[in-house]
Amino acid sequence: MNSYCTSKMSIIGLALAMAFPAAASESGYADTKTLDEISVTATREARATAEVPQAIAVIGKEALAEKKMFNMKEALQEIPGVLVDSKNGGFDARLIIRGAGLKAAYGIREIMVLRDGVPLSDPDSFTRLDFVDTQDIERIEVAKGPGNLFAAGSAGGAIQVFSKSVFDTSANSAKIGFGSDGTENYHLRYGVVGERHALAVTATHRKMDNDWRSWNTFDTTQTSLKHGWMLTEHDVLESELSYAEANMQLPGAMDEALFKRFERTGEQKDTSEAWKNSGRYSKVWFFNSRLEMERGDFTFKPRFYYNTWYHYHPVTGAINETRDWVYNLGADLELNWRHTDGTLVAGVTARSEEVPDSAKYQYRDVLTTPAGRILSTLSDAKGALASTSTSSSMLNAVYVQESWRPAPRWIIDAGLRYDVIRMEDETNEITRYDYASGKYVAGDGLTRTEKTFRLPAPKLAVSYKLSQEINLFGMVAQAGQIPSSGEISSNPALDAPVSRNVEFGVKGRSRDWQFDASVYSTKVEDEIVQINTGGTTEYANAGKTDKKGLELSGSVNVGNGFDIGGHYAWSDFTYDSFSEPVRVGASVVNQDRAGNALPFVPRHQYGVFVGWKSADGWRARLAGLNWGEYWLDNANTEKYRGWDWVTNLSVGYERDQHSVMLNIDNLFDKHYAFEVKKDTSGKVTYTAASPRQLMLTYRYAFR
Repeated sequence: MNSYCTSKMSIIGLALAMAFPAAASESGYADTKTLDEISVTATREARATAEVPQAIAVIGKEALAEKKMFNMKEALQEIPGVLVDSKNGGFDARLIIRGAGLKAAYGIREIMVLRDGVPLSDPDSFTRLDFVDTQDIERIEVAKGPGNLFAAGSAGGAIQVFSKSVFDTSANSAKIGFGSDGTENYHLRYGVVGERHALAVTATHRKMDNDWRSWNTFDTTQTSLKHGWMLTEHDVLESELSYAEANMQLPGAMDEALFKRFERTGEQKDTSEAWKNSGRYSKVWFFNSRLEMERGDFTFKPRFYYNTWYHYHPVTGAINETRDWVYNLGADLELNWRHTDGTLVAGVTARSEEVPDSAKYQYRDVLTTPAGRILSTLSDAKGALASTSTSSSMLNAVYVQESWRPAPRWIIDAGLRYDVIRMEDETNEITRYDYASGKYVAGDGLTRTEKTFRLPAPKLAVSYKLSQEINLFGMVAQAGQIPSSGEISSNPALDAPVSRNVEFGVKGRSRDWQFDASVYSTKVEDEIVQINTGGTTEYANAGKTDKKGLELSGSVNVGNGFDIGGHYAWSDFTYDSFSEPVRVGASVVNQDRAGNALPFVPRHQYGVFVGWKSADGWRARLAGLNWGEYWLDNANTEKYRGWDWVTNLSVGYERDQHSVMLNIDNLFDKHYAFEVKKDTSGKVTYTAASPRQLMLTYRYAFR
């Protein structure tokens, strides 16, 4: 199985999995020998995961084939230290790695996301996934924490999505799927490979009605054209042009009364929030071209990429629209030198984002009190213009890393990445929504913000091969975190957080079992935290934060076609120093939160799985997931119980060119909240997790 497949059959299950060698495969059952995956994300060098001196996980082709892959959540939810869920079930995801990303009200922050080596994250570190075709993924790599050369200004690590190669004709297929809640999936991929050229066309349409909840539909249509050109025996040029349209309604949260009704019925027919018509409707063009040239011991890898996008984005208090298309332009020039004692990687990066004309509007259709307080939106139609803005971000970076092999058992990685980002914003605020009065009031007029951040990210890491099956590693690394443009607009005084991580671990790889174990301590200065004050979201630096953790994962082939395994993460994240501003009437009072735990992150996260595969084409997998209790707020006044044994089942059959897969998520139809928050006014809101969902998918492989 793949290295993401994890262990905590309690922790006892993992210990048993390591203690008892797997029996040989018997006649009539598939041979499920464990093979180590290859990773490039952590080091920019192709290397077996056992030899990478960092906590990483790789979700490979075979594991992804068992998922319906409507959302990145399905691939990432069994990785210890990674917390992921979706409000909609579409492309949106709340993603947290070792506490990084916790501040994000929506989207992904503090974590670099790439596709085929090309950044999907904006220069200011904000990531949206609306143009990622999840049906066109070959594998996913997750490198946790600071310390890899791909992660520009991101302390949480990097996630890289690898699409199916244009040169891989085995990926040619047609897929159709139907499920509960109006779920539909249509996917076609067809390519041809000639002597020097390859061409592949991909088209995907996904939709979900999500009838169990109001204002919760999703649909997306994505197309792409890939071209590969073998220039010489050692030189390859690959290019891709894609277009995506995505329409997603974002449902509101619930108060306690509505949540109790959801627990009883599994349905959410309303939200306790006034903003009942949030959503994101986007169009995205994406182009990238990647050249790989080999000259003796040197490999040159230039990358060029460009994307442009439009969105209509109703959120709390306002409707955002990019009246002119936003564009991102970037290049990455990488040189790899294989020398006698190892490998040297070095390069430069330049990326620019321009937002030439962005606007905010009031909601046109609202229900108000006689005094004018907005009680509810009635549609997502825009009304009067509230503000206009132009902004830009420019990121420049250099990076270098020596992977020295002083002896056959040793690998020493010593590297540095240095990012400089300049951000500019000019906003004319005509009106704004005032949370105290509940209506639109006069804005602050014209404001201009300019910020420059310089973020060095050094790393020293060592891997030692203790035996043929066991590798030890240690790492010391630092990374800075670029505040997003929205956070800077909210609080121009924000400083860039700096994370310093010390980590030790052991990795085991055998024919029939594997495991990963690591302990880490991360000190964060000036961590940016989200502050909820009576409905509005603000951002502030939190002095110092201390994050300690333990992560375990593993799997074992026990014979007769069966694999078992699981994962476990223990997280102890606290504020060393933090003075939280709390609104009391018209004034702001600072409250000391030193010694308090960070909200939302459970101390215990764990799960187990059982997989089975037969030689005649049958396969099945059952996984149970658990989140422990967590605090709702920075003040640590109240906890949510978390959730226990949410179980997912997949059953499939493959014969010749035909395959069928049944996926049942939340098999026992548990009704729980995946996120509960409490703001500084004492208001508690609940965001529902999806009840049971079924989907049946048929795939035909062209041969």
